[in-house]
Parts: sequence; C-alpha cells; structure tokens
Amino acid sequence: MGRTAPPFPPERDLFCNRTLNLRAIEAIGYDMDYTLIHYQEAEWELCAYQHLQRKLADRGWPVQDLAFNAEMMERGLVLDVELGNILEANRFGFVKQARHGTASMDYREVRKVYARAMVDLDSDRFFFLTTLFSLSEGCMYAQLVDLLDAGELEGVLGYTDLHRAVRRSLDEAHMEGELKADILADPDRYVVLDPEAPLALLDQKRAGKRLLLITNSEWSYTRAMMAYAYDRYLPDGMTWRDLFELVVVSSRKPSFFSGRAELLEVVGDGDLLRPTLGEMKEGGVYHGGNAAQVERHLGLSGDKILYVGDHVFGDVQASKSVLRWRTALVLRELEREIRANLEVARQQQELRRLMDRKEVLEVEQCQLRLERMRAKGKPYGPKPATPRAEREARQKQLRGEVEALDARIAPLAAASSRVANPLWGPLMRAGNDKSLLTWAVERSADIYTSRVSNFLFRTPFAYLRSPRGSMPHDPGP
Repeated sequence: MGRTAPPFPPERDLFCNRTLNLRAIEAIGYDMDYTLIHYQEAEWELCAYQHLQRKLADRGWPVQDLAFNAEMMERGLVLDVELGNILEANRFGFVKQARHGTASMDYREVRKVYARAMVDLDSDRFFFLTTLFSLSEGCMYAQLVDLLDAGELEGVLGYTDLHRAVRRSLDEAHMEGELKADILADPDRYVVLDPEAPLALLDQKRAGKRLLLITNSEWSYTRAMMAYAYDRYLPDGMTWRDLFELVVVSSRKPSFFSGRAELLEVVGDGDLLRPTLGEMKEGGVYHGGNAAQVERHLGLSGDKILYVGDHVFGDVQASKSVLRWRTALVLRELEREIRANLEVARQQQELRRLMDRKEVLEVEQCQLRLERMRAKGKPYGPKPATPRAEREARQKQLRGEVEALDARIAPLAAASSRVANPLWGPLMRAGNDKSLLTWAVERSADIYTSRVSNFLFRTPFAYLRSPRGSMPHDPGP
C-alpha cells in the first residue's frame, strides 16, 4: 500500500533529511526575521533595492533608471565576482546555467568559461545568495555589471571592485536599520500574518518544550514585530513574551554559537542594558551573549535542542557544526516550488516516459554502431546476427525515431527547467541534479519546511523519518 496523503497541503509538510524524534526535543530555539515572522518578499526587497539605489546615486553612479526585478534572482544562486556572472550550480559545484550581468549565457559560453572551474564557496571569487535579503543586492549587482561593461561606471576597476563597492554602499547594519524603520512605520505593508504560528508554538509549550527566541534584531524592533504578529492570536491575557523562556536579541549569529560575547540584560523598554551577574533567568530578555550560556541555563546541550532559522549558514550550519544542536531550515519559496511541481506532474511523467523510451533506442543504436565497427576492416568479435543491409536500415529508422522523440521532449524539458522561476527554474534542482542550495540544506538541516506553522500539522510528538536515500544503482520501480 502507498502512503496515505496527509490531511494538509503537501507544501506545508516537514521534510526530513535526518530522522528526528520531536518527542526527544526538550528545547526549541527560533530565529525571528523570515522565520517566526515572514515578510512580503517583493515589498521588502523593493524597499532594500531603493535604499541601495539611493546610496549608489549619491556616489554619482547613473542608477536612477534601474528598476528592481523580483524574478532576476533567487536564493541559492552564486555571484562570480571575478567575471561578473550569476551562476546556478549543482551540488558538486558544476555550473549548469549562467548570466553575465542580466544577459543569458548560452550553453557553449558556459561550457567554455566553466569547463575547468567549479564553484568553491570557500573562495572569495564566489558569493552565495543564501537569504531572501540578498536578492535585491544580487539584482543590483547584475544591472551594474551591464553599466560597467557599457563604460558608464568611472573609477571601477573590475567586477570584483564593483561588488566591493555594492557591499560598502549596502553597509548592512545601517541599511537594516533604515529598512526596519520603514517596516515599523507600516507593518501592514510588509508583514505576512500567520494565525497558525502562535498556535503551533502554544502546542509546543504545552507539550513541555522550552521555547527560546534568538535573533540578530535589536530589542525595540523585536518587541514591536512580535507584538504585532502574535499577540492578536493568543488567548486573552497572554502576550508573545509568555511563549518564550528566554529572549536573546542582537545575538550576532553565527558568532553567537561559537563565541564568548558579553551577556547584557535588557532593562525595561530596552533603553538600559546592564551586565548580567551570574546565569540567565527564566523570562529574561538579553542582549548578545552566547550559546554556551543558553545551554547552561537550560541544563541541556546537543541533540536535546532544536534550532529553527532561515539562514543556511548563519542559523542551521553554525548551530549544527559547533554545538550539534538539531536544526530546521525555513524556506518559504518551497511552497511555490511544490505547487508548481504538482501542476506539471503530468507533463513530468510524460517527459520521464519519453526519456525512458529514448534511452532504450539509444542502447540499440550503440549496439548496432558497435557491430558495425567490429565488422569493418579486419573483423573481430562475435559475428553480427543480422545482415549489414538490415542493420543500416534499422540504424536509419532509429535515428528517425530518436529525432521524433527529441521534438516531443524539447518543449517538455524546457518547461521543466523553468518551474517556479522563469529565468532560473527550480530552487532545489540544477538540471536533473540537486542544486548547490540543496547540498547545503542536506548538509546542515535535519528538517526543512516552508513556515514555522507547519509544525502544527505534525504535532510536538511526531517521529519524523528520513526517506531511504536513493542511489544510481538501486533497482528501478
């Protein structure tokens, strides 16, 4: 019997890389931005883009006519800042498709440039777009490459220098403050409310999980956003503060997980910070500090703690590699991708059927070619079972059948390569292989999902089992 379909949309499931028994988890830590609180991506990124555009205009750059394109970038792409290219790579680092600035590079160009070069994320040459916050930056960089190529950016020494200039203009801490001021002024425009998220956290708390909020955002912003997004959905007399045993703001992840930063206690509305004497206290709000202090307060470590965040490296990889906490990654784009895959499922089945048929014909073509080679000149090997004329006629017939299949396969393959994003295609795949982002997710995240409220469907008592990993030599269905 097949698996019973879950009683919720498939895009709202928890997806398991490594088996995770939620019953054994005693504490759950949450990031806030794009984790506990989701933003209208297009509005947030447009706002970020416009702030960056103004800063570059102040440098005298001709950027006033540029416009943000939400589809130009997606999480998981890589900037090659040596050549000014935007890359999609598979899990091995091989480049599958690329654009120079905003212009698409054809297959021969990509092969020529990257035949001997793989994406190495440890190299300064490659910049990995790992968060939704980086999409506006990537879009601006691609557009500036076009301007640089056109000779319109004086004083810029190359694509690497251009990227440094964008990063300096971005001035992440300053830009974040400006963006968050805009969001605080108009949260209805930027914040996506999710009434199911508070219920999921209430279930976890009632089930005995000790909940933590660990965010890089400062206290004033955290307090305002959490009150806006959560308090309206909680029982009377309860606020978001009642959900969490500890709140840590300005945590400076990822160094929070490995560093020894000073822990300060937030007093009152946050205008006053005072050094913490001794250990953390239940219900406290703290500024900075480090994960070791959290573990001491909880009396827990390692696989008893689950941390949930949206940043592949800053949240899940850091907490996994340093502390061996269990990890969950939030990828909101996953919902769009799963829905898109379901919409084209029938076409995908037809594509697989045609490809299977093509493979059978190609095997026969190869065999006939081998027989022809063995029969030429000084013959060797087994004597062909069929006369030469019949073999040649069959080869001609096979060529025609393969060409006819290719004509049917091409539009289906093209549509498949553009699922979810018309420029780059699926988030989690690069061609037929897994994408570089998927490699990072599998390496660091025990589970991944599209939003925190998806925990609601699996309950705090679920035993999440990873599927049996497939291998190329596994028997077919």
